[in-house]
Amino acid sequence: MTAPPSLKTPRGRLDAGATCLPQAGAPPAEWRVSPGLTDYAQALAFMEQRAAAIADGAAGECVWLLEHPPLYTAGTSAKPADLVEARFPVVETGRGGQFTYHGPGQRVVYVMLDLTRRRRDARAFVAALEAWIIATLAQLGVAGERREDRVGVWVARPDKPPGPAGAPAEDKIAAIGVRLRRWVSFHGLSINVAPDLTHFSGIVPCGIAQAHYGVTSLADLGLCAGMAELDAALAATFPPIFGAADFSASA
Repeated sequence: MTAPPSLKTPRGRLDAGATCLPQAGAPPAEWRVSPGLTDYAQALAFMEQRAAAIADGAAGECVWLLEHPPLYTAGTSAKPADLVEARFPVVETGRGGQFTYHGPGQRVVYVMLDLTRRRRDARAFVAALEAWIIATLAQLGVAGERREDRVGVWVARPDKPPGPAGAPAEDKIAAIGVRLRRWVSFHGLSINVAPDLTHFSGIVPCGIAQAHYGVTSLADLGLCAGMAELDAALAATFPPIFGAADFSASA
């Protein structure tokens, strides 16, 4: 079996209608939602085990929604200088990307899917994740967008001061950092619902330091939508992009 490429979020603008559908007749992905806060090390151990089992044909695909206690994670492209202040535990992880923050009020979605049964295309998979985030935010009335020179999903902030030469201010609302092993994905994405945004000040999020590029959340944008509303939107927009899921399962 050909090894998958090193997966990094592509810089180019990608098709907003990207899909990563499974082969006909594939069983639905298990949909898990964990209440409370899930320890990061325990989550990582579960993902490692489940991804290996999926690759071996011993387990089905899984999408896991959870929240973590406050911590910073460093992806494979993280620069030590971007750790400004280690206010919380710092964990080096094998996902793509740079530094990010996880904590209460942020929905983390771990996506364990078999690309052999979908399509072996790392860029298309990341495009599908981006499309899923954008479609989810649209259901909540938020216009999320991609940018050619920046990773993640962004929202325009005309209420904030512009950057050099009048560049419009924009805030990041969602991050993506994934890994492929034997063409099975793990890690995934995060969407800010109502985290403490000051916690991001301990890092340079995703290596983006320009003053007119910040971090936002649904609450910061003035939306009253909570975790339950976001989860419902994620569930509604998953099937058109990734196929069926078994929403009866629980953690």
